[in-house]
Amino acid sequence: MAVVEAVDRTGVEMEALTAVSVSCLTIYDMLKGIDRDMVIGEIKLASKSGGRSGPYVRGDR
Repeated sequence: MAVVEAVDRTGVEMEALTAVSVSCLTIYDMLKGIDRDMVIGEIKLASKSGGRSGPYVRGDR
């Protein structure tokens, strides 16, 4: 999970999703010698608040 905050009215969803993706890739890199069949699965936005489009909460949490 990644939490991102911004002072301005801008979306930071991409920064949070990138942080999670890089974390997964780091774990993959550390474990690839043990199991190269690993799969990085669903990475999705769980919730957000503020910004131009307003609050969002994923329904399948």
